[in-house]
Amino acid sequence: MKSRIRHRPVLPATMLAALLATGCASGERIMATYVPTPPHVVRAMLALAEVGPDDVVYDLGSGDGRIVIEAARTFGARGVGIERDPALVERARARARAAGVADRVRFVQGDMFEADLRPATVVTLYLYHTLNLRLRPKLRAELAPGARVVSHRFDMGDWRPDAERRVEDTRIYLWRIP
Repeated sequence: MKSRIRHRPVLPATMLAALLATGCASGERIMATYVPTPPHVVRAMLALAEVGPDDVVYDLGSGDGRIVIEAARTFGARGVGIERDPALVERARARARAAGVADRVRFVQGDMFEADLRPATVVTLYLYHTLNLRLRPKLRAELAPGARVVSHRFDMGDWRPDAERRVEDTRIYLWRIP
């Protein structure tokens, strides 16, 4: 007779990441797991924000740099990626060189909550809902009126978006700073 071993349920990776992202009552920093934005969503985000050659696009949690690189390559913008993972910062820099836009973009290893966002005309986000909510006061305080914030998948709570688009199986949101 074979014995059956019962396994304890395992949290799906996305649920575990979401739980880790919420931090704790002790004031622990909220962290996000790197999940790349699909290229067609990147283009849709930048188009929704009406990015152009006069824009400076900041991507908070920039990962491999794909959003900032696309903003420079396709839309003629300048850009800055803020990323906490040094390996991803190096990967982004290499990708920018390979794409021929290293002179128009830069990638900074750092904390998005401590970055100076004042030069940005567009800020892109693919962060957890909890991070978006924590960023709202910083975005309002540092971005100039008319600056755009565009988010993949996650909204800003009670901030009503100026525009919302469905891109295949996901949503993107746009807000203009009043």
